[in-house]
Amino acid sequence: MKRPRIVIVGASLAGATAAATLRDDGFDGEIHLIGAESQPPYNRPPLSKGYLRRQERFEDQLVKPVGYYAEQHIELKLRARATTIDARQKVVELEGGERLSYDQLLVTTGGRNRALSVPGANLEGVFQLRTVEDCDRIRAASQRGRRAVLMGFGFIGSEVAASLRQLGIEVAAVEGSRVPLARVLGEEVGQVLADIHREKGVDLISEDFVTAFEGAGRVERVRTRKGRALECDMVVAGIGIVPNTELLASAGAQVDNGVLVDEHCRTSLADVFAAGDVTNHLHPIFGRLRVEHWNNGYQQGRAAVRSLLGGAQPYDYVHSFWSDQYEHSIEYVGFAASWDRLVFRGRIESRKFLGFYLKDGTVQAVVGLNRGGDPEDPKADGELKAAVGLIRRRARVDAAKLVDEDADLRTLVVSGERRTPASGD
Repeated sequence: MKRPRIVIVGASLAGATAAATLRDDGFDGEIHLIGAESQPPYNRPPLSKGYLRRQERFEDQLVKPVGYYAEQHIELKLRARATTIDARQKVVELEGGERLSYDQLLVTTGGRNRALSVPGANLEGVFQLRTVEDCDRIRAASQRGRRAVLMGFGFIGSEVAASLRQLGIEVAAVEGSRVPLARVLGEEVGQVLADIHREKGVDLISEDFVTAFEGAGRVERVRTRKGRALECDMVVAGIGIVPNTELLASAGAQVDNGVLVDEHCRTSLADVFAAGDVTNHLHPIFGRLRVEHWNNGYQQGRAAVRSLLGGAQPYDYVHSFWSDQYEHSIEYVGFAASWDRLVFRGRIESRKFLGFYLKDGTVQAVVGLNRGGDPEDPKADGELKAAVGLIRRRARVDAAKLVDEDADLRTLVVSGERRTPASGD
């Protein structure tokens, strides 16, 4: 009897996690894991942190040890790019013409850096960070005493800035907003982070934009819209990623800021699933959203496999992410595209607080700075773990109780009123 074959396109965190979950859950058919990069699947967060600072080895960032895939009879094909999906014939074609049939297909192709359209972007010393090879080039250029300019100061930009300062590099950062990360965390929290970076020596230039890179073969300065000329030896641009949807879109899948998947990670194509950065997924609590964090890649890779194997549980993970900058730890749970109130437990000036993002009286998300505990740890008894319960229950909570240090968030979870999400929430 022909063994069932599952093909996973994208040797990413989500793809490798999915392949491992298939074996862990007892699937004994063929598994083919296809990746365009030359390296086996690895975790990307250390690329802006410990690995960039030369404190961690690349081998320790692998999703699974190199020998795992052969041991588990997972066919890992690297430096292989899928060019076509024929959803009717259930065939994936690879660059070079190889055709691979499938019974079910999982696409975990992630995203790529937004293209730099600034004049001088092709100068040597202008970097973007996505792959380990990108990070190796930045590491090679990161010599103590050199000057770097960061273009964009989101999470990648701020983490790279912190790492470069810890390496003894002078850092200037150009950010379009008044304070960094205001769209995600709000102006109050963004201001705290701005103050931290400035105290560490970052020249943070807000409400300005990079207009040109200049230099004779290698970048020597950055020009801004407001007329600043920033002398530098290197530039790192952190301007976001674009989901790699082209493969699925050309096959006929519905795409809108990522490939559209339902709460079971199914695309609009029969027997084709997707997970990770490439997806715009329908969430039972938050509605439709696209998330680019490590936790989502891991959790959705596992959830897609359970759906692919016939499970009925929707992907309802309460999203979370973390960011380490200098000695400070930022943790976030939930998802708040907008909010009408932000209240704090703990003094914000103490740099040890929880912030609750409220909309219509319900908790949408919670941020913790130097406070909280890992919400993923089943043994943890922290406030952020309790906050996940508030978010999941769509609980209406008196803001005064959220602020009150003596009020146990777990009690609020037990007594909180659950609100049924409205269509479009």
